[in-house]
Amino acid sequence: MKPILKLITLGLFLLGCTPEESTSADDRIRGVMADSAMVVTTHPLASQVGLDILAKGGNSFDAAVAVHFALAVVFPEAGNVGGGGFAVIRTEKGELASLDFREKAPLSAGRDMYLDSSGDVISGMSRLGHLASGVPGSVAGMWELHQKYGSLPWESLVEPSIKLAEEGFLITDLGANNINGALDFIAQATQYSPWILKEGGWSEGDSVIQEELASTLKKIGSKGRDGFYLGETADLIVAEMTRGKGLITATDLEKYEAIWRDPIIGEYRGHKIISMPPPSSGGVALLQLLKGAEQFDIKSLGHNTSKTLHILTELERRVYADRATYLGDPDFVDVPVAMLVSEAYNRNRNASIDLSQKTASQDIKEGSVDVIESTQTTHYSIVDSKGNAIAVTTTLNGYFGCKVMVEGAGFFLNNEMDDFSAKPGVPNMFGLIGNEANAIAPEKRMLSSMTPTIIEKDQKLFMVNGTPGGSTIITTLFQTTMNVIDHEMTMQEAVNAKRIHSQWLPDSIYIEPDALPDSVVLGLEALGHGISSRQRNMGKVNAILAYPEGQLEGAADYTRGDGTALGY
Repeated sequence: MKPILKLITLGLFLLGCTPEESTSADDRIRGVMADSAMVVTTHPLASQVGLDILAKGGNSFDAAVAVHFALAVVFPEAGNVGGGGFAVIRTEKGELASLDFREKAPLSAGRDMYLDSSGDVISGMSRLGHLASGVPGSVAGMWELHQKYGSLPWESLVEPSIKLAEEGFLITDLGANNINGALDFIAQATQYSPWILKEGGWSEGDSVIQEELASTLKKIGSKGRDGFYLGETADLIVAEMTRGKGLITATDLEKYEAIWRDPIIGEYRGHKIISMPPPSSGGVALLQLLKGAEQFDIKSLGHNTSKTLHILTELERRVYADRATYLGDPDFVDVPVAMLVSEAYNRNRNASIDLSQKTASQDIKEGSVDVIESTQTTHYSIVDSKGNAIAVTTTLNGYFGCKVMVEGAGFFLNNEMDDFSAKPGVPNMFGLIGNEANAIAPEKRMLSSMTPTIIEKDQKLFMVNGTPGGSTIITTLFQTTMNVIDHEMTMQEAVNAKRIHSQWLPDSIYIEPDALPDSVVLGLEALGHGISSRQRNMGKVNAILAYPEGQLEGAADYTRGDGTALGY
């Protein structure tokens, strides 16, 4: 364990402070401040791995690869090699790109595969077990990122995660609780006894060693993409699918490709918003929300006042109704992106907002949902000394995905098939409805809410931002962006601020614990809104703010998890 403890000590030396200590002379709460480079992830060891790569001369894209594989070891809830995600990129020269390494439906998947003989959705089939997994995209995504933008040798970027898996690390209290909460489901779905099924459960400080995952990572390190999609690892995945009657075949794995797409770009109060296009719904929805907010004087209305939250809720209901209607994989359906983000469409769409009363969700679009659930993904943001920036959101969907660990390979498979519309009009695990545009089809990528985002101001890097949170990802990014731009918060203040969420259906405003004073709740209720308090927090933002004088503020969501910002 000594090498791991040494890494943490080095990180604290480079930081010089923790977020709690970073109260400046003007009494503003600031995150970790650095002059050259910053890494913000959901786990301290992953952040340290990324910072070490930057200190060795690697760029942000090298660090992203190393962080990604490190998270697969230390944060198996959502860090992964068996999942997928999205990346938004801005190079030091201002070049913009986005990378789609979202999972795909297997070749033998069909639109009615989760329906019974009566045409009803079979509960749980798209969430638990082998049939819930799409074809993983993470390794292909990291390989493609490195091929285009990497500077250090691939093997050197995978090596830190191999070391973490072989030598072990001490689990955090949050990590132990997350595992313990999933043990029964993992035991139900996994057909052998992997390391994670520990008798008596896990406690903070327990040592985690993952020999099978280390072996998988060694193959990826030595053979790159082919170390996962071909050869022994691919054979292990196929064998696991055969045992559990899943659909992924050797052909599915061999055919998978990550795709470079043009990012979606818009403006908000003099800032350039660069985000992820479909099959993520995040970029389109975020731009729609910001275009709507731009029609109101949000700054004067105040942060988290009843008037401001009423406007945000009205905007969110319209945007999520559009999401359910129009969005899907652009390789399969015609997604009217230009229309959805146009000034004219959004002005007309929001013209019915009444500042004196709420609009019922059913009046915006007919439908019915009575549940909103999980908020499980992970995000990391990185900026290097030259100004290269990357925002990556990656996931297995639910924590530990479909709860199946591949025997002999040591990693969890995703349950991303639940992000399709198993049946148009029926909600997924996040309470999100989809229609025909997001119906299941072979090799199609399922719709996502992941919203990695980069923002420019005056043609310079301004912010790198993203969060987990399922359906709350989009609204969390919406609020965090406005907190900085409209309410003039520091990055850490913007991340720490309490959050609310509304998504068309259910027809309610969800609030974090102790998020709003009684006066604001009463004000919203007077406008007709129903308020639902949630026991769990919304999102775990990991963000970076670039100041005009060149300093970087790294803001990890340490109040909601184990997020850690490290810089130098």
